[in-house]
Amino acid sequence: MRDTSPRLRATPAARPQASSILSAAATGLVSFILLEGGDPDRVLGLAGVSATALGQPASSLGLDLYCRVMEQAAADTCNGNFGLRYGQQFEPGQLGLLGYVALASPTVGAAFENIGGLFHHHQQRSILRVVRQPELSRIEYQILDRSIATRRQDAELSLGMFFNILRHALGSRWSPEAVLFEHARPESWPEHERSFGAPALFAQPCNAIVLPTRQLDAPMPGADAHLLALLRHNLAQLGLAGMPGESLVERAAAAIRRQLADGEPSLDDVARALNIPNWTLQRRLRNHGCTYQELLLEVRRELALNYLKDREIQISELAFLLGYSEISAFSRAFHRWLGMSPSEWRRGYLEAGGEA
Repeated sequence: MRDTSPRLRATPAARPQASSILSAAATGLVSFILLEGGDPDRVLGLAGVSATALGQPASSLGLDLYCRVMEQAAADTCNGNFGLRYGQQFEPGQLGLLGYVALASPTVGAAFENIGGLFHHHQQRSILRVVRQPELSRIEYQILDRSIATRRQDAELSLGMFFNILRHALGSRWSPEAVLFEHARPESWPEHERSFGAPALFAQPCNAIVLPTRQLDAPMPGADAHLLALLRHNLAQLGLAGMPGESLVERAAAAIRRQLADGEPSLDDVARALNIPNWTLQRRLRNHGCTYQELLLEVRRELALNYLKDREIQISELAFLLGYSEISAFSRAFHRWLGMSPSEWRRGYLEAGGEA
């Protein structure tokens, strides 16, 4: 279906550079495409990716191209779970310096805090972080580059990569409490639960692995403080240095997504989450060509369309996921965005074969 809803205004200063990722994240991709019955030359050609760049782990690749080549590989192999399977077989050391930083860290929690703090040197305009809570904690991952809309394969392969780091420390039979994905539930979702050995939840605010908090204190088998310091220095020097990880607009949008399930977040709520004064947030959003209310509307619209693609999510439930206190308030807002009701949009989407 054609989306005719308005987009945020953009000033020249608000247009960020294209984000990149180190080619180490595609280690073994060509051989895995062959293993899954695909044609690597065709996949790379259609995605516009150079085989030479993929063969050099320290070189960089556009993050949009990386996501595109994974989606193209899924299409070429007729396997919607291509990314899931690619990530499950990806060993930590194949991630290059980032993977070795994790392996040399003292504990599981420190491993993900270390690679999260260095993640912008490996992959730009994205987040990887540990959210600690008393009983259950989350390892969260998300691309913040909002120009990259199709990223299911990336989400599934990334959680698979992080899952293997966890199993390296916690044992080959370890499984999390749950895995969360921001995309709609695919038809082949049972394989996700078999692969992770845990319930898989879809249409979530962020991709995440949920685990008992106490397991973050488990030791990493190859902990080496001297090697860790050297690896951190080398990644900062040789990785994607010199570009910001994400813009303020992207950080604010991510904060809104995380808070919506608890109700509509205010400007003050988001400013506190970003640890900046509310007037600073207002001013910097204005410099990027939007207001807080416009950003809130845009985030809700994006999430609404994503949730509506999953027929398992009831529209009544969707309203509360987006922070609306009443279903009628969401329905009115959706009609203003697209000139139709949520149920009409979903019906048209499904009748079109699931093509937005």
